Amino acid sequence: MIFQDNVIKEYLKNVYFITGTPCGGKTTISQELAKRHNLLVYDVDEQFAGHRKVSNPASQPSMNQVFKDADEFFGRTVEEYKEWLIANTREQLDFVFLDLIRLSQNKNVLCDCHLTVEEAEKYTEMSRIVFLIKEPSNLIEEYCNRPDHQGFCDFINSASDIEKAKATCNATLKMLNEKRYHDIKGSNYLWMERTDNSTVEETVRKAERHFGFV
Repeated sequence: MIFQDNVIKEYLKNVYFITGTPCGGKTTISQELAKRHNLLVYDVDEQFAGHRKVSNPASQPSMNQVFKDADEFFGRTVEEYKEWLIANTREQLDFVFLDLIRLSQNKNVLCDCHLTVEEAEKYTEMSRIVFLIKEPSNLIEEYCNRPDHQGFCDFINSASDIEKAKATCNATLKMLNEKRYHDIKGSNYLWMERTDNSTVEETVRKAERHFGFV
């Protein structure tokens, strides 16, 4: 069964989206908004393992691809790594939308996710999405220093050539997110760029005003 985009949009009317590019502050801002406004946070990354358990290799081949170790995982070309990440996100999206429809029937849900500008246009309204972005260069050190990504940090540090693995990740994240970064900045959506001068308080205030929470 295939659901039309307008049907999905209607059933997601109680869902607010915090999306953007890596290290833009999505998780921090989502958690702070949820605390202030008693919202349920749905983190797409946290749901991946559960979705993978109910997926199958025929329908979701990228989600089910197995790598024997970090050397095999990071030994791919940047293009191969990028296409695998895109495919994972695309395959998981069906699970995500069904979860969100179920969870948001009688309450507002805040979704920490990876929607692009094109997907935002299909699945939600401008008033229910905020893009948080950061210039996508040299992201891996900050990414690995986050407590919620300790497992990935340990995995990348198990590679035979750690610096090469990190370089592959940085190049992949830049290739994957550079166009998205510029598309977001050129769009009419509310976006906020994380810099050395930006603060959580300022970002939260802008987001909650945009969502109509205050």
